[in-house]
Amino acid sequence: MTSEGRMFRRTIGIDYSGAQTAEASLKGLRVYQTQDDGPAVEVMPPPSPRKYWTRRGLAEWLIAELDDNIPTVVGIDHGFSFPMRYFERHGIAPDWDAFLEDFCTHWPTDAPRTYVDFVRDGMLTAMHVDK
Repeated sequence: MTSEGRMFRRTIGIDYSGAQTAEASLKGLRVYQTQDDGPAVEVMPPPSPRKYWTRRGLAEWLIAELDDNIPTVVGIDHGFSFPMRYFERHGIAPDWDAFLEDFCTHWPTDAPRTYVDFVRDGMLTAMHVDK
């Protein structure tokens, strides 16, 4: 199939890592991209003292890339949802906005210097995060 017959002209694949903080340079966070009939190539993070992508840097890059008006599909190697049992156990409506609000409240890992392990181990709550 030629690129004219495709729904998407670009694919972006993200090997995701939720470790450490949103600002941590993570070896396990990688980005690959194809365009039209071209080969997949690794996308390196913008030049900086950090060798690898950070979650925050990747999110900012992705926002800018998706603003290019190039039909793009993005694949991320983590689940797109939680099991229904999670919603039932925590009394959350099976609704994207309700889920995001609850998730941001209980997993404030976008805050500076907030390690995922701090939240996972109960050492940090939403009330202790400086946003």
